[in-house]
Amino acid sequence: MVVIGGITRLTQSGLSIVEWKPISGIIPPLSQDEWQQTFQQYKESPEFIHYRKNFTLSDFKEIYFWEYLHRLLGRIIGIIFLLPFLYFWKKGYLDSSLKKKLIVIFFLGLFQGVLGWYMVKSGLANVPHVSHYRLAAHLLTAFGLIAYLFWVILDFIPQKRIKSICLFFWNLSFLILLIFQICYGAFVAGLKAGKWYNTFPKMGDEWIPSSFHYEFKHYGLWAVLESPPVVQFIHRTLAYIISVLGLIIFIQAYQKLKYIPKTVIFLLILIVAQFNLGVFTLLYAVPISLGVLHQIFAAFLTLSGIYLVKGSTPFGKS
Repeated sequence: MVVIGGITRLTQSGLSIVEWKPISGIIPPLSQDEWQQTFQQYKESPEFIHYRKNFTLSDFKEIYFWEYLHRLLGRIIGIIFLLPFLYFWKKGYLDSSLKKKLIVIFFLGLFQGVLGWYMVKSGLANVPHVSHYRLAAHLLTAFGLIAYLFWVILDFIPQKRIKSICLFFWNLSFLILLIFQICYGAFVAGLKAGKWYNTFPKMGDEWIPSSFHYEFKHYGLWAVLESPPVVQFIHRTLAYIISVLGLIIFIQAYQKLKYIPKTVIFLLILIVAQFNLGVFTLLYAVPISLGVLHQIFAAFLTLSGIYLVKGSTPFGKS
């Protein structure tokens, strides 16, 4: 779902379906007349009027495919979850605690679908541009759902918890900062900030672009949320901080345990891979393949952070 969502965004296919039909929308256009009718609806959208007047039906089918597949997969995930859930509930296989957790998961998934439409709707107004705030909310909710699913799964897996206030603090700090980084990654995507300053490690010829003066003059303090180059700079900076946090966790784990757990080694590998993916994604001005991989590794990092937090506890001596 994360992969298809990334492709949908990077191919700018998200505004191709201008209606939200949770039930009947599962059936795509099947005849030439239905395709023409669906294409006509798209022709009346701001995106077509402002940017894609030269689009043919064939062009439209290409972007329609990714948005339709994204929505279809969402429906399939809902069915795959709901039917076994009801069956296990009826058979009495679920205790009260697990029932509550699974109900939360179901409604998180349902909310994610509604939020996805709310995001798309922002691009069907006068300006054909999806709100980067709504995009960030949609992505964070998706990652939140993944994280909570993984948290529940870990309840079924025996895991030795490390008692260390320091290690728990750094693990939790890493996870919280990663959430901010993912949010800014969504801002970068929504504002197309990845098309700016496609150089590394400097932004152009400067570490901090002199143009920031004009950005803050234009946006005020909102520049940290709405200016593409400023948002990209923050995203870069958070990447450095997260890398340092990974090293701190490595050192803390060794000092506490006198050896390096495989989970911490795996975390460092993910951080290095994600950092380099981010650099090459920027240098090549966000090609679809690298952009999607960058998003996938963000999900892997999230799961790794969840695992480390779950496997540590502040109780006991540090």
